[in-house]
Amino acid sequence: MMSEEELDAYRQSGEKVRVVRDGIRDNDVRGIVIAWDDEHVLIRRPNRNVAKLSRSYIIQPSKDPRIDPLEQSELVEPDAGQEQG
Repeated sequence: MMSEEELDAYRQSGEKVRVVRDGIRDNDVRGIVIAWDDEHVLIRRPNRNVAKLSRSYIIQPSKDPRIDPLEQSELVEPDAGQEQG
């Protein structure tokens, strides 16, 4: 979950963010952070609609490469714990 300080920095800067909800890129929500509480964040989309989303989703700058939540290679190295000889 993203911290209060990180969300506030996005709100103050007006930087466009991407909310990654699942493995499908088309389901991502892009926009600017306008408000949040303990469980949700409000994102204003380019068409001026507001989306209320869970803070447990991945929130990242829109300009950065997309983080795939289903990709295990980022979380666990495949050769971790094996000795090379």
